[in-house]
Amino acid sequence: MKHWFESRQVLAALAEAQRAGQAAALATVIRVRGSAYRHAGAKLVVLADGSAVGNVSGGCLEGDVRETALRVIATGRAERRTYCGGTDEIFAWDLGVGCEGEVEVSIVPVTDAWSAERQALVREDSFVVLTPLVAGDDRRDDRRHGTAPLVPSRGVSGSARRVMTGAAAAEWIAEGSRLVTIEGREWFVDVLTPPPRLLVVSGGDDAVHVARLADGVGLRVVVADRRPGLLAPERFPASVRRIESDAIHLMEHLVLTPDDFSVVMTHHYGDDTAYLRALLASQVGYVGMLGPRARTERILGILRAEGPIDASRLYGPVGLDIGTDGAEQVAVAILAEILAVRSGRAPRSLRERRAPIHSTHA
Repeated sequence: MKHWFESRQVLAALAEAQRAGQAAALATVIRVRGSAYRHAGAKLVVLADGSAVGNVSGGCLEGDVRETALRVIATGRAERRTYCGGTDEIFAWDLGVGCEGEVEVSIVPVTDAWSAERQALVREDSFVVLTPLVAGDDRRDDRRHGTAPLVPSRGVSGSARRVMTGAAAAEWIAEGSRLVTIEGREWFVDVLTPPPRLLVVSGGDDAVHVARLADGVGLRVVVADRRPGLLAPERFPASVRRIESDAIHLMEHLVLTPDDFSVVMTHHYGDDTAYLRALLASQVGYVGMLGPRARTERILGILRAEGPIDASRLYGPVGLDIGTDGAEQVAVAILAEILAVRSGRAPRSLRERRAPIHSTHA
């Protein structure tokens, strides 16, 4: 989810640097072993003036990567860095890698604005970028190093970066971002898939906090309201899509899938009933309902009287029970529940988790 959001920011910064005639270098995490804060595909662009967008760790690797990137800009020569946490968990965390983690980063000078990739991001297409790795310097900051490249079922050859979409990209997507070896040369396969969409039904002040927080964590946010005054562009981040629509016409403006999320929070009983009716008739996998349980049950009573409904997707009252005071904290509770549902995890304190915190296993 963050991969898509961050790539959009990083590639926008690259395009701006190209327009301004400023040299830049792009750092990409190309391999992760063990537990690490970021995953393969994480990016950091560094400009010649020292400014940077994105990140490749929890913050502890960025200083060294930035210095390396400035050297790459000056020499025009790509470098690869390997950071290894070793067996000391505290050392690994301080390094920004994670317990038993090893992170390999490729830092290359940028010679174009990655236009094809930016266009795919705008279209919200799933796509794959295959980049041949330049030999360059191999400077390491680690205690151990090894390579175990993967071999894809169908290869490519050549020396130019290429972007694949549609059927051409499908066979590469399932295994995620990774290193592969093709005809004796290493390539980095960067898989980008659009994150889930969150539909926030309301442009009210508390909905603004939900939209901003959701946008910040990388969801594709859409805000819908029948009241145009609440959809003023200055109220929301530029990346948030705004739809003026009542409940009857809402689904004419977007298609929701079982992977998507929605939250109804208009504070208007009739509007909440109408929007909930429309959402339960759609394919959206999560329908959050703000407000007391008794109010939600009354609305459900109305909808059940009209015919069968699938209430298993309904989360009402919406949000985790973390104790909240104010719209900002309510937004945190809502987004925390959405992220837990998306990852398939039962919400609990991290101190109860025995697996590495960045692992996909509970």
